[in-house]
Amino acid sequence: MQRLCTTIAIFLLMISSVNAQFDPNKVDKKAAQLYSKALELAQGDEFVQSIQVLRNAIKIDPLFEDAYLSMAGMFGQLKVYDSAILYYEKARSIDAAYFQDYNLPYSINLAGKGRFEDALRAVDTFLSIPNLNESSVKAGSYRKKTYEFAIDYGKNNPISNYTFAPKNLGDSVNSETSEYYPTLTIDGKQLIFTRRVDHMNEDFYGSDLAKDGKWAKAKLLGGNINSNLNEGAQNISLDGKWLVFTGCNFPEGYGSCDLYISYLTPTGWSFPENLGGKVNTEDWESAPSLSPDKRDLYFASRRPDGYGGSDIYVCHLLPNGKFGQPENLGPTINTIGDESCPFIHADNQTLYFTSNGHPGYGDDDLFMARKGPKGQWSTPKNLGFPINTIEKEGSLVITADGKTAYYASDRSDSKGGLDLYTFEMRNDVRPIKTLWVKGKVFDAKTNNGLPSAVELTNLSTREVVSKIQTDETGNYLITLPIGRDYAFNVNRKGYLFYSENFSFVQKSPDSTYNIDIPLQPLEANASIVLKNIFFDVNKTELKPESQVELNNVVQLMKDNPTLKIQINGHTDNVGKAADNLKLSNGRAESVVAYITSKGITADRLSSKGFGATQPVDANDTEEGRAKNRRTELKVLSTK
Repeated sequence: MQRLCTTIAIFLLMISSVNAQFDPNKVDKKAAQLYSKALELAQGDEFVQSIQVLRNAIKIDPLFEDAYLSMAGMFGQLKVYDSAILYYEKARSIDAAYFQDYNLPYSINLAGKGRFEDALRAVDTFLSIPNLNESSVKAGSYRKKTYEFAIDYGKNNPISNYTFAPKNLGDSVNSETSEYYPTLTIDGKQLIFTRRVDHMNEDFYGSDLAKDGKWAKAKLLGGNINSNLNEGAQNISLDGKWLVFTGCNFPEGYGSCDLYISYLTPTGWSFPENLGGKVNTEDWESAPSLSPDKRDLYFASRRPDGYGGSDIYVCHLLPNGKFGQPENLGPTINTIGDESCPFIHADNQTLYFTSNGHPGYGDDDLFMARKGPKGQWSTPKNLGFPINTIEKEGSLVITADGKTAYYASDRSDSKGGLDLYTFEMRNDVRPIKTLWVKGKVFDAKTNNGLPSAVELTNLSTREVVSKIQTDETGNYLITLPIGRDYAFNVNRKGYLFYSENFSFVQKSPDSTYNIDIPLQPLEANASIVLKNIFFDVNKTELKPESQVELNNVVQLMKDNPTLKIQINGHTDNVGKAADNLKLSNGRAESVVAYITSKGITADRLSSKGFGATQPVDANDTEEGRAKNRRTELKVLSTK
């Protein structure tokens, strides 16, 4: 994780005991001189050199307990927990009474290795010391609480067959300076991140995934997005067309840090635009995350109406193309502490974020919550050890399939500072696997691209899951979380709507979809297949899932009050021809009956059944027969 470590005191106040076996005043003078030199090095954060000097000191005086304790503290600062634990235990073996006060940092390093029960015993020993001062009791009690949480989490969330093995993205992405805040396009092939340049300025870089699965050499993003100011904490839209980010101390800013947006153009990224006074305030706004349809913008803010320090908010895209007034996600997500780094997955339901207010392992932990059908959030779930640690965790992004995560960390194999890593998500904290469909909407006659509305509806709940507007040339991308059946509709005034369905309840394909959509101009003899009209076998009664599509037909008729249509029914060739003809007639009549029940006059509608006489595919496969079983809408006249 992005471990921006808080300062931990390495050297505690040494308290002598009447029964102490170790006496600092009796340390060999040469060893004591080396110890003083080691302290000077440590004050300059030169821990590796300091540890080597201390090794020389204990060669001279093998019972020099302070040297062991200092080495342990420095290894802890370097997060080399095994070595820290080893030297704490060597120090304790020399004089357990002298070691008493060091049980607290010893417990922290045990927790760093995931040895939470041992850590709890150590901190309990520390808290049993008579007459501890208030700050020591507070520090020990806080750690005790986190260890108890970790133990309970492990019992309630047994983990098997999972290995946490973060992999460095390598020299093409990482450098001797820090890289952090990764963000991905929907296909996982474009990575955008922040790099700290010259140890001061922050700029955006990008890398593309090659066919061999390796990341190409990262390049500074082209266009006008980078400057000599600090740009960071960015999020690229899943279609790769928008980049929302945090700009601090920009001349036109409303506060210390504001949210900005840049658009991809043929010449690179556009000049950033401030998202305005509804989104930004005189306080701090940061860490944006766009929903897959770009209609919702999640971010962190310290505005005064929150529940604590930093809260997570969401604002919605208005018809004028601007984001509206932010809404606090509420007390289920936000606490009296700090919540930040929101990431809404491609499924548009699973939210990941950091918090130090919800119970966890210490400092900022990563949490997951899911959005229910009515927009309510589930109780956040801690992602657990070892994804979360005793350190401060930061931003996390997850690929559309829910399996692979990217994050920043200063692990032992870092190229310098923070590096970008990838790891496999544990099954119980994965988002919903999400496919996607993309393509271009165009005029069926002229082949010109058409800006259009694209809508995805959950067939079982009839709730609109996603609604997007294509770009000016008709290109679109829409996500498809698996496990549900969807109606997919494309609408534009003056044209027949297009319909498709995606059935993921029974089986989900592994591939995504590329669908270019020709819209038929609204004119006589234009026709479309209504792909979301459903009947049971040999039945004429409409299934409830059909209402989504039928309501679109009703709306089409209302928007075009002179339009007259015919509903045509078709079957496959299974069974008797007379029965098929009767069935197709009955189904077409059921569609007309529904439309008239919604206020459309009967003189604008007619129906006809064709049985199996007009197949569009061969009837010798189930796939072919399914295509032949269809309901069509044909335009009779528009005047």
